Amino acid sequence: MRNDRENIIVKMTLDFALIIIDFSEQLRELHKYEMASQIFRSGTSIGANTREAQNAESKADFIHKFKIAAKEADELEYWLTLCKLSKHYPDPMEETFISLENIIKVISKIISSSKRG
Repeated sequence: MRNDRENIIVKMTLDFALIIIDFSEQLRELHKYEMASQIFRSGTSIGANTREAQNAESKADFIHKFKIAAKEADELEYWLTLCKLSKHYPDPMEETFISLENIIKVISKIISSSKRG
């Protein structure tokens, strides 16, 4: 059952998804549709899976949802790094990478502590 008290990782990933939406729209304005779609999907999926984990049917399901979120975060980091290194794409703000790194750390901690506890 879902607990509606404030959840830091849900808030972090929701706020981050808004940043990703803005960046993907910036890419669309530059007609970089394929990259915009990849970034949009992986970047918003992190929060969607985190949110879905809040309604997990079991501890294993909870961990599984967070593992999917972690994979999506890794994928997003790849796409953002390509943008950063390519002369054909705008460079994502450094704050985007810092926020993503913080999310990855929290998700990793949630997964490891859930496996132990």
